[in-house]
Amino acid sequence: KKTFTEVQRERLDQAERTVLIKCPPKLNEKKLLQYLSSHGNINSHFFFENRGIHALIEFSEKDSIASLQDAIGVPGAADHHVVPFKSRLFTFTLKNPVSQAAEEKPVHLSPQSHIPVKELIQKLCHADNIISQMYVLLNEYQLTEENIKLRFLACSLVRDFARAYFPDSTVKPFGSSVNTFGKLGCDVDMFLDFHDIQKHATKMKKGPFEMEYQMKRLPSERLATQKILSVIGDCLDNFGPGCVSVQKILNARCPLVKFSHQPTGFQCDLSVSNSIAIKSSELLYIYGCLDSRVRALVFSVRCWARVHGLTNSVPGTWITNFSLTMMVLFFLQKRSPPVIPTLNQLKELADEKDKHVVGGYDCSFVSDLSKIKPTKNTEALDVLLCDFFEYFGNFDFRKNSINLRKGKEVNKPESSPLYIWNPFEQDLNISKNVNQPQLEKFIAMARESAWILQKEDKTQRMINKEPWGLAALLIPFGKNNPSQMKNRMKGIGSETIRSLLNSLKLNNANSLQKAV
Repeated sequence: KKTFTEVQRERLDQAERTVLIKCPPKLNEKKLLQYLSSHGNINSHFFFENRGIHALIEFSEKDSIASLQDAIGVPGAADHHVVPFKSRLFTFTLKNPVSQAAEEKPVHLSPQSHIPVKELIQKLCHADNIISQMYVLLNEYQLTEENIKLRFLACSLVRDFARAYFPDSTVKPFGSSVNTFGKLGCDVDMFLDFHDIQKHATKMKKGPFEMEYQMKRLPSERLATQKILSVIGDCLDNFGPGCVSVQKILNARCPLVKFSHQPTGFQCDLSVSNSIAIKSSELLYIYGCLDSRVRALVFSVRCWARVHGLTNSVPGTWITNFSLTMMVLFFLQKRSPPVIPTLNQLKELADEKDKHVVGGYDCSFVSDLSKIKPTKNTEALDVLLCDFFEYFGNFDFRKNSINLRKGKEVNKPESSPLYIWNPFEQDLNISKNVNQPQLEKFIAMARESAWILQKEDKTQRMINKEPWGLAALLIPFGKNNPSQMKNRMKGIGSETIRSLLNSLKLNNANSLQKAV
């Protein structure tokens, strides 16, 4: 397996040799590729649907793009005046539509979104067992090779703007686009990176002088970030082909620019280099690559959570996908023997080049996957799924917190209903937003799911043509037999009263009555 950095570098390099073409509705694939090949050798290509058919074309050489750009004209300005920024987004139309339309053959379109849950449930019912169901779900939901290429291209197109001001800068994706846990349709988080340190460090040592650029000085890094993003945001808004709904959110904890990139169909968030977020992406990449069960379990649990309204695309008091992923990873660290190592164990394997301290936080861990011993755990995925629900359905959230660095429960440092330690910024709780009712809903759904998986009669359900296994968990509960579910949920509401008692430090029933 390649390291996270190697994969990033390779994909960014591919993106720099890539163009995106809006194709004519009547298209002959062979003729298109034949024409494009006259400008240089094509490494790979695919077509997708997004307000018309688009082709992503990756050339072997960067020069091929310059050759193609030389042959491309500027749009006529009859109706609109154009901004003369020449990007790598082109529109092709047929010169003689009537004669060429006869040669049209349907092209294969790569899906850029996952199938609806209803369709997924039908597919799952045709699988042989729960393990197969989990891999079917993974294959339907995970990012495809084509979708990943499109994500890196979106970053590369933004980088073309940034380089007008900062020639050494790069724009890289982070988070779900690169950590192996991204779902088709998720946003693209990207950051502007100025750290080309290696290049200059060696050159600076030579010669008798200490040399440095004269640069504008600002009182804080935050202010510099805000100014840079403000200008790049204006640039995308005013000159970026297909960049619409640009919002500059500069006073957030992490300033960013949100925009919709119409040519690729992505919602994008652009920020300035956030080293800890990159290390989190790399850590998840390592866990995702270590064992195929990790991603299959995470995708199943996250799909389950979305169906039952435990997660939501809108920020609020819900559990986030990131918190949920951390809970699955923690559960896998707790198995006997563990499925994945703790962060401290990964830190012990780190060599000199893996050492990273960011803002006083130790973010060191091994990057070479071959140094990590494979797990001796051979538990089947269906067992892990059922035990995940069992484990968190009975977890003592009042007292314990979740710590991936140590791989064990730790006493809560403060009274948030759900406490998950940030793996790197150890003084932060990544699930601070979650309130008690949402946590209780999670516990209730986890218990119900464990019960369904343990008690279910698969054969009977198949005879009755009812969803079974994982499919049965992806249907909102209580629809079939609400009274049964209520009985199994008894006692969960008492968590709220207990936490109320703790917070108010009340001991007798009268005071509790008043408080309620």
